[in-house]
Amino acid sequence: MVSKISEGVKISVETFYQQDYSNPIQSEYMFAYRITIENHNDFPVKLHSRHWYIFDSDGSYREVEGEGVVGMQPTIEPGDEYQYVSGCNLHTEMGRMHGAYQMENLHNKQLFEANIPAFEMITPFKYN
Repeated sequence: MVSKISEGVKISVETFYQQDYSNPIQSEYMFAYRITIENHNDFPVKLHSRHWYIFDSDGSYREVEGEGVVGMQPTIEPGDEYQYVSGCNLHTEMGRMHGAYQMENLHNKQLFEANIPAFEMITPFKYN
């Protein structure tokens, strides 16, 4: 698991290889990741959008942007957390992602970015 705090928001990421949804013969590798977002500020925050940078070990790269996360734009009260699970497909056995959430301080309506730490997605058989 990797974690990072920026702008008073702690983001932690844990990854899982999804063998049942992968097909190595066709260069399809599926990973799930669990994100925990903790609000360490003294004001509530709302997650508006996400921006991901996804790198495959074959040198390919893509960006993904969109509203919310898994169809939600959660509000996180001070001291609370929000957790969700999503996924990413790669064309090789390993890759990496990082990004940022656009968030809003609900007290003063100011927008800010909370950085998502870089995390690796590696099939278990690559570790051997």
